[in-house]
Amino acid sequence: MITALYAGENGEIFDAPGYLGMGRIGAENVLLREEDLILLPESADLMFLPDRLAVGKQDGQVMPITGLAVAAILPAGYTRTHMPAYQKAETAEHLALYGYTAVVLYKEELYVAAIYTDENSKWDPAHYNTNELKKLVSRTKKDLKGNRIVEQVGNCSLKWHCCTAQNLFYRRWEAGIPTSPTCNANCFGCISLQPAECCPSPQSRITFKPTPQEIAEVGIYHLDNAPEAIISFGQGCEGEPSLAADSIAAGIKIIRGKTQRGQININTNAGYTQGIKQIVDAGLDTMRVSIISGCAESYQAYYRSSYELENVIASIRYAKDHGVYVSLNMLFSPGFNDREEEVIGWKTFLEKTQVDMIQVRNLNIDPDDFLAVMPPLKGQMVGTKSFLNELHQAFPKIVIGSFSHYIDK
Repeated sequence: MITALYAGENGEIFDAPGYLGMGRIGAENVLLREEDLILLPESADLMFLPDRLAVGKQDGQVMPITGLAVAAILPAGYTRTHMPAYQKAETAEHLALYGYTAVVLYKEELYVAAIYTDENSKWDPAHYNTNELKKLVSRTKKDLKGNRIVEQVGNCSLKWHCCTAQNLFYRRWEAGIPTSPTCNANCFGCISLQPAECCPSPQSRITFKPTPQEIAEVGIYHLDNAPEAIISFGQGCEGEPSLAADSIAAGIKIIRGKTQRGQININTNAGYTQGIKQIVDAGLDTMRVSIISGCAESYQAYYRSSYELENVIASIRYAKDHGVYVSLNMLFSPGFNDREEEVIGWKTFLEKTQVDMIQVRNLNIDPDDFLAVMPPLKGQMVGTKSFLNELHQAFPKIVIGSFSHYIDK
């Protein structure tokens, strides 16, 4: 039997015998089946949802349980198929920006409604936030004295525990170089800037514009020292990096004048095509484009941007035509991306862009807040597994995973 869970007043988690476990797709609470479930990953976290009662099915009826709903927060590499089912109080506050996943008791163990989409041991939490990190941050600050980027990512590493920031100090893999305090979108789920009436952002945004020399100094330092080295513009602590195209392009040219090691990447919304062209022409290797929909109406509802989806397509086509490896950072929410009308939009978008990879990432947001700003459901919901399978069958050359990987060129 798949049994519902609930949390007590002090956060203890209990099972609810007699209540069948449920999950949520879009706005609909549904029974969970054995094929929906996998064991709770070791590095997942559990939390309760304030002002939201747990629910389960008993005697054929969906019933509230006297206790708060419980959610799992999955590590990267896992894509949720169902969100937690709950009954929301009228006075409920906004939920913080996490990717809430349904969790239940099954075979005397905790299971989650998710699928495993990618493996990359580099992003195992065990590699980060080690006891030596503070000392390593101090070492790099000494090596690159006065560099404001190092100060920024040092704070991100120790205060916000950003893995990409920490890699600079561990001298390995992908390291972030934030560059832009401004953005050309006003994303509903922005993780670095939120209005006061919403949920708090999980990190603070950069407040300065690095010079090409500062960018190059950090880039050369990392590319010359790290194995499988990647430097990435466009971090969670900044706005849209292509708006700093002049500085980034100049920095890349300095870097490539000193070293040919490693790869240079940008994480971007790709809406500012002229900036993307400038950065591509300077020597960009890979580009990851954040996107929630291939439909213009849905895209605009979430990004609330000063550009159009067609600008994103133009940027991707330019990058692809100039040898850049392009992946999508697909922000995924069960019951939205997998709607019939969205599937059609995705297929059209992928046909136009011919990207190399789709990285599926759980959208960190309050599910009710998200649905309130997005277009209403028009067709049927396909389901997460069927959605991903359909994309794979239509575009077999596109890699579907969760992580950026080092690309051998």
